[in-house]
Amino acid sequence: METVRVELGGRSYPIHIGAGILDAAELYRPHLGAGRVAVITNPVVAPLYLERVRGALERAGAVAPLDVLVDDGEQAKSWGALERVFDALLGARVGRDGVIVALGGGVVGDLAGFAAAVYQRGIPYLQVPTTLLAQVDSSVGGKTAINHARGKNMIGAFHQPAAVIADVGALATLPERELRAGAAEVIKHGFALDAALVEWLEAKLEALLAREPGALTHAVRRSCELKATVVAADERESGRRAVLNLGHTFGHAIEAGAGYGAWLHGEAVAAGMVMAAELSVRAGLLEAADAARLRALVIRAGLPAKGPSMAPERYLELMMLDKKAAGGRMRFILLERIGRAVMRGDVDERLVRDVLAAGAPPASAAAAR
Repeated sequence: METVRVELGGRSYPIHIGAGILDAAELYRPHLGAGRVAVITNPVVAPLYLERVRGALERAGAVAPLDVLVDDGEQAKSWGALERVFDALLGARVGRDGVIVALGGGVVGDLAGFAAAVYQRGIPYLQVPTTLLAQVDSSVGGKTAINHARGKNMIGAFHQPAAVIADVGALATLPERELRAGAAEVIKHGFALDAALVEWLEAKLEALLAREPGALTHAVRRSCELKATVVAADERESGRRAVLNLGHTFGHAIEAGAGYGAWLHGEAVAAGMVMAAELSVRAGLLEAADAARLRALVIRAGLPAKGPSMAPERYLELMMLDKKAAGGRMRFILLERIGRAVMRGDVDERLVRDVLAAGAPPASAAAAR
C-alpha cells in the first residue's frame, strides 16, 4: 500500500492506494466516531463490495452499519436521490457523530459527499472509490455536488473527506467503457500538469487499459499526487485549481446537451480536451504537434475525440453556465504546452465558434488552413 496526503492543515487527509485494501479495518478505524456509520452505494457496486466494506467497518468497531442504496448512473445526482438519502439517515437516527462511507464511482462519491456536507450542517465521510475515474480524480479534493437540469454539478459544496481508500483491485470488475472513461482523467492530469505523465501514458497506455496492477497503481498514485498538490494550494478553486478542469467547459456542455448519462463524464472530458487543445492552437498558445499528441492519445484510449452534433449556439448557451464564467464571459482552461494549463478569459468568441463549427478536427489540419 502507498499513501499520498492532501495537506490542508486541520482538514488534511490520507489517500491510501493499493490492491486488496478495501476490507482493511485499520484504514477505517481512525475515522469512526461513536455514532452510526452509513454506507451509500448503488445496486451495481453493492453485490460486489458491500459485504467486504461492512465487514471491515464492523471489525473497526462500527455497530450495524446502515446500507443506503441509490440509483446507478448520473441520474442519481439529483434532489430526489438526495432526499432519499436524508430519509434513510434520519430514519436510522444517524446523528452528528455519524460517518458516511461513499462506496462506488464518481456519482456515488459526489452525492454522498454532498449529503455529508449538508446533513445536520456537516458530518464526516470516507471515500471508497471503485472506478478508475473516481480513484484518480473525483474522490480527491472535496468537491461534492448534484446536477441541475440547466447544468452539471451546479448545486454543491466543498467538503473534504476524512480519508480516501482506493483499492485498485476493485477495478478488475469495472466495465471496459468505464475504465476508458477513467483514463481520460489520467490524460487530463498529464496534459494539464505533468509532461512526464504524458510520456508515461504514451508508453504504457495499453498496460493501463489491460489493468496491469503496476500500471494502475502508478496512474492512480501520480494523479493523486498531482491533484493533492493543486488542492493544497487552492482548496476552493479561486485560482490555480481551475486548471484541473481542462476539457470540462466543453465536456459539461456535452453532458448536459446530450442528456445526463448518454455520455460518460470521462468521454465528454476527452472530447472536451481535444476541443480545448484545438482552441489553444487557434489562439496561438499551443503548438499544433502538441495538440495532435493529445488527440492521438485520446483515440488510442478508445475515447471520443469529437463532441456530439449540436448547434454551436446550443454549445455556447450551455457553456455560459460553466462555473468558471465571470462577468458574463466564458473562461477556458487552455494549454500553453504539454504539462502547463492556464485559465484564460480573453478568448475571442469567434475562435470558439470556429472550433464548435469544425467539430474540433486534428489540430495539424486546422493549423494548415
